[in-house]
Amino acid sequence: MRLILASNSPRRKKILTDLGIDFEVVPSNYDEKLADDIFSYEKIEDLATQKCLDVVRRVDKNSLVLAADTVVVFHNKILGKPHSKEEAFEMLKSLQGNTHSVVTSTCGINTKTNRAATISTTSYVRFTPWTDEMIHYYIDTFNPLDKAGSYGIQELPPNYLDKYEGSFENIVGLSPEAVSAILTHLEYH
Repeated sequence: MRLILASNSPRRKKILTDLGIDFEVVPSNYDEKLADDIFSYEKIEDLATQKCLDVVRRVDKNSLVLAADTVVVFHNKILGKPHSKEEAFEMLKSLQGNTHSVVTSTCGINTKTNRAATISTTSYVRFTPWTDEMIHYYIDTFNPLDKAGSYGIQELPPNYLDKYEGSFENIVGLSPEAVSAILTHLEYH
């Protein structure tokens, strides 16, 4: 049985590789537009499921497809990928000195049995207070326009992160515990 990751994310690829799992990449073409930015687990789980289904339709019947969607949530609002450096600045300005959550919903579908499983994992992140100069430095150095919430925790410079709770890999974009549970539940071997 083939394991297929429905994502081109280098971060998700690294997490699966670090788990010692052989997999192929078939990126999802699903358009990730949300009707609004109010957070609900159902909304994020649906995005992960739709990404997964997009790839399931294109692969053979002896595959397990894994897809994920990661969002940053602050005051019950979803902070997606910024469209500009100005938007990234505003997002990071709102997050600095505060605790926010990072939710990754992971969906797996076994194409042989048509069984599916979805798990959402929540972690919490608190930044130190950042000056405007620190925010500009981060944006100019790490170009976070392809990351939910305008940042990647794995690349934050020293003194930017106060603390995090929960799975670090979940904040990066894929929970190893969720992947293992889904593979077991869907009888991947």
